[in-house]
Parts: sequence; C-alpha cells; structure tokens
Amino acid sequence: MSSSKVVLITGTSSGIGLAAAIAAARAGWRTVATLRDPNRADALRKAAAEAGVELDIRRLDVVDEAAVNAVVDAVIADHGRLDAVVNNAGAGHLGTLENETVADVREVMEVNFFGVLNVSKAALPHLRATGGRLITVTSVGGVVGQPFNEAYCAAKFAVEGYMESLAPAAASVGVSVSVVEPGAVATEFVNNIGLDLEAEVAAAGPYAPALGAYLNRTVSQFLNGAQTPAEVAETVMEALTADRPAFRLQTSDWARTFTGLKLADLDGSAVLGMTNGWVTGS
Repeated sequence: MSSSKVVLITGTSSGIGLAAAIAAARAGWRTVATLRDPNRADALRKAAAEAGVELDIRRLDVVDEAAVNAVVDAVIADHGRLDAVVNNAGAGHLGTLENETVADVREVMEVNFFGVLNVSKAALPHLRATGGRLITVTSVGGVVGQPFNEAYCAAKFAVEGYMESLAPAAASVGVSVSVVEPGAVATEFVNNIGLDLEAEVAAAGPYAPALGAYLNRTVSQFLNGAQTPAEVAETVMEALTADRPAFRLQTSDWARTFTGLKLADLDGSAVLGMTNGWVTGS
C-alpha cells in the first residue's frame, strides 16, 4: 500500500495531462499517469526523468468502460487507495452540423463526455473511502458556445452541467468535485485536431467565409495569447491541494473575463454579439 496520496490522471501523453502528472509527482503524490497509446509515452517519460520524479504509467482508453474498471481496480490493488482523479483525456474537433454527420458528433461526446463518466463512476467508491477529489479539465468552451466547435462545446457543456449537478451529491459522501476551465493553451491545437485547415475552408461550401474568418481569429489567438500547459497545471494543482477548492476554476485572467461574460449574460446577447464577430471578421 502506498504511504502517499494517489492520483490518477488521464490523457497524459502531452499538454495539460503531462504537465499535471509531473506537477503532482513533484508535489509528492503517487501519480498514475494514463494514456490511450503507450507508444506515445516517450515525452512523458522524458519529462519525468528531467524532473527527477517517478510515475506509474498505464494504458487507458477512457471510452472502454471495461478497461477503465480494470485499471482502477489494478490501481487499488497496487497502491491500496485512490485519493484523486483528474479527468483530462479528450479530443478537439472542428466542424459544423450541416457539413458533418451525427455520428461524428456522437464520437466527440464519447471521448469528451462519456469517457469522463466512465472514469468518474469507477473511481467514486474509492474516492468516498478517502474523502477524495474528482477534478475534470473542461474548457471555456464548456461555458461559452463557439462557432464551428458545436460538438466540442456540447460535450464540454455536458461535462460542466453533469459535474455541477453531481457536486452536492458527491459532497454529501465526502467527495469534492471541481472543474478547471482553460482558455487557449499551447498544446499543438491544430495538429491535435488533425485537420488541413486550408482544405477544410475549401470544402466548407456556403460556410467557407465564416470558417475562414473564425480560423484567422483562432490561430492568431493561439499564437499570441495561449497559456503553457505548465501554467494550466498550476490551477489543476490548486484544485488538487487547496483546503476548500472552488467548484469552477479558470486558469487565467482572460479565461475569467471570458467565462464571466456568459455567466452574467441573462438573455444571450453579449455572447452572441461577441461570437458573431468571430465569423464576420468584424
């Protein structure tokens, strides 16, 4: 049995998940770092070696419910406890309804929403036993709907709504629930989505002008204003270690301003006034 607190983090092959795994291990947590493809673990191992920390690296595909249950059971067998989960695994997506299939949308929901539920459900009995924490990395896209991100935002909205609803029930059995809301993060955004952006615009039909304007705005934002994964990991660590972590934690002043616009926007006009400008270039 581990004498240290144990945290399981999903999606640690790169970006926020990798940075959070290193930060947690540095802080003394026994860190179970999971990733879907073990062949992509080299960057994680290199970062751990450079930081002088040890990670328990395991394969985990969050959409495979049986595999999730098996991994959580194995963590308990090997470490004797589970004190926290950081749901970070997810996938970006770019598209709009008329130009994609409903099956495409379901796939986004499977990874970004149902994958979170699979891990959370398997972990909750063990988090109850330790008075633990359930933390989910969502996005400002879980608060503010964004054009050409309908499926992604829908999944993140679903996670936020689910966790906000779950939080009181979980608290009644001793489990703290939080969501972490990053804005733009320098995590190879375009490469992770796996799209040829020029080809996407060319194939967008009547949506091409709007998509082109949106992409110009978004690429500029990522180039000029993106946080580093390590900066976001600091907020994850706040959720992991604070005496009384907030339910909703933004990772920057920009993210706080952006989400605050929505949370004070009773009729929707402020958000739509902003996002309409993204697709018209105004």
